[in-house]
Amino acid sequence: MNKKLLSLFGLKFNPFSPEVPTSALWLSAATESFCWRIEQQIGEGGFALVIGEPGTGKSAALRILAERLGNLRDVVVGILSRPQASLADFYRELGHLFSVSLSPHNRWASAKALREKWLHHIDNSLFRPVLLIDEAQEMSPPVFSELRLLSSADLDSRSIVTTVLAGDRRLANRLEGVELLPIASRIRSRLRAEPMAAPQLLQCLNHLLKMAGNPKLLRLLMNMANELLAAALHQERDQIDEKLFFEVFALDPKPTRKS
Repeated sequence: MNKKLLSLFGLKFNPFSPEVPTSALWLSAATESFCWRIEQQIGEGGFALVIGEPGTGKSAALRILAERLGNLRDVVVGILSRPQASLADFYRELGHLFSVSLSPHNRWASAKALREKWLHHIDNSLFRPVLLIDEAQEMSPPVFSELRLLSSADLDSRSIVTTVLAGDRRLANRLEGVELLPIASRIRSRLRAEPMAAPQLLQCLNHLLKMAGNPKLLRLLMNMANELLAAALHQERDQIDEKLFFEVFALDPKPTRKS
């Protein structure tokens, strides 16, 4: 949505865009509970899981969680951007996220340096570093295995990082298999993202419009949609587009003609 449209409707941002500010996202009770549980879990570490089909709010939940954790004192949050990467690139990105100089071709030295950095952070803050991984179903078995081994110390009796995995049904299916059972058995907190029911959708929409600065926009949009449909029918348009919008709602309207 361009600035002209934002100004026209008195909006701070486009409430229907994926780029809605994190602070303006609607927080469901389930997501609130999950974020609270992770805030408690970062003192002990371990794995957490967000499962849901595309469009059900997994990434939004991670955005909210990342912002909340980032506002906590002494909590370090890393967001893995390439879950499909090779093992070498996985180490490269971890080194970048946690400011550790790693050699991807020397995994022993890299793992040692990274774990020492995490342990030093724990000793100074009592909080585990946090690693967020969206689209985790794309991760390869070797990367999953390396992540599990990196995440524990003292003969697997101590977790030294809190890892939140998010993905669709494919991730859930993979975690049920023998190959990823060691990770599945370590999951401590879960969030299942579900399609919103009608009352939740209305709450979410009203919240977004309020945060965007125009809580009355929904009624306005419904009235405008009705006018657009009528104009499209009158002009025998086969598509309602931005051009028709500006023709109908122009400040200095011009006579319309059939196209």
